[in-house]
Amino acid sequence: MPSSYRAIFAAPGTKSFTAASFLGRMPLSMTGIGIVTMVSQLTGRYRLAGALSATLAISAAVLGPQISRLVDRHGQRRVARPATLIALVSVAGLLMSAQQRWPDWLLFVFSAGVGTTPSVGAMVRARWAELYRGRSELHTAYAFESVADEVCFIFGPILSIGLSTAWFPEAGPLLAACFLAVGVFWLTAQRATEPVPHPREQHSGGSALRSPGLQVLVVTFVAMGAIFGTVDVVTVAFAEEQGHKAMASVVLAVYALGSCTAGVVFGLLRLSGEPARRWLLGVCVMAVSMIPLQLVGSLPLLAVALFVAGLSIAPTMVTTMALVEQHVPREKLTEGMTWTSTGLAVGVALGSSAAGWVVDADGAGSGYVVALGAGALSAAVAFLGLRRLRKPAPQRPGGLVPQARGGSDAHDEYDRNHEQHERHDTGRVA
Repeated sequence: MPSSYRAIFAAPGTKSFTAASFLGRMPLSMTGIGIVTMVSQLTGRYRLAGALSATLAISAAVLGPQISRLVDRHGQRRVARPATLIALVSVAGLLMSAQQRWPDWLLFVFSAGVGTTPSVGAMVRARWAELYRGRSELHTAYAFESVADEVCFIFGPILSIGLSTAWFPEAGPLLAACFLAVGVFWLTAQRATEPVPHPREQHSGGSALRSPGLQVLVVTFVAMGAIFGTVDVVTVAFAEEQGHKAMASVVLAVYALGSCTAGVVFGLLRLSGEPARRWLLGVCVMAVSMIPLQLVGSLPLLAVALFVAGLSIAPTMVTTMALVEQHVPREKLTEGMTWTSTGLAVGVALGSSAAGWVVDADGAGSGYVVALGAGALSAAVAFLGLRRLRKPAPQRPGGLVPQARGGSDAHDEYDRNHEQHERHDTGRVA
């Protein structure tokens, strides 16, 4: 492991919460595609499968920021565990309803309940920010988290689709629920690295979404999410048309592998210049990368095109987290990061639903047009919102992370946060 990555794990507890969060975020890549695979296996109805996946995404979009706001106010353990229990009960109801062929409306109810899944990615990034705020290690930590996300998207679809097609249709979502339970309860058991809660009286200005910069990021992420939702649904349908449905998991893993590769390299760089400009460039490259998908005619060519398309994902996500930390107050950081996930979730809902309709109506070959349109929209919104992102937020006047471990102010701030964190930990009951 390169020295930059080894350095971020020098702090006590980092390896443990990273391992827990890896398990806890696996459902992010498994549940939606698992539902699509399960329902299409049981009913052959891609429209219903896409609608259920969209329902889950919309529910997560509505409930996710509210859960994360409670996490910021009351702590990760007190909020994430009850939310996870609700999600687990909903998964059980969803699998039972699908297996027993109960009415469709029950499938939608339970899919919505799964949306209470807490944002593990936002919670673990908040832990990194608590440790390395104002230091160059935070850039590397965010890059590592993006790589971890992509590793989940490499193995998650393989497990979910592979098990649902090889064993029984419900196997993928069931394993995702097991990962969620173990990951969240293990993560929240680690109290020493949990960020200090900020009670309601410490919050000001309402929701984190009032930040103009965050608004730009979220709206752009809606369009980007439509890309991901479309790619998931259309790739499964395309692989089925080619007579190799199980290979969809491998092709989607290659997509994530491209992002993972770029993320590893990006985390080693020490970049200068405006993060907002790098972010705009990344969004535009993602949009352009959708063009080759319109021309593919086989699974190998699709895998190559998706690998190239994936190269722009992780660097864009890393820069996004830096911009969120720059434009959102500290006491609302988990909520702010969750709003970007919410934007993606809404986009996934729109993209997967639209793609399902196109696939049912005109075949998988036409489905990637939805991704191309979403990419063009994301680039347009990012370009129009660049001015907001370049304006420093009042609560973040110096920018986010210095390029080198710098002045005494940054260290003094870190030391004050660390001392406050230690005082808080001494009063906890394990």
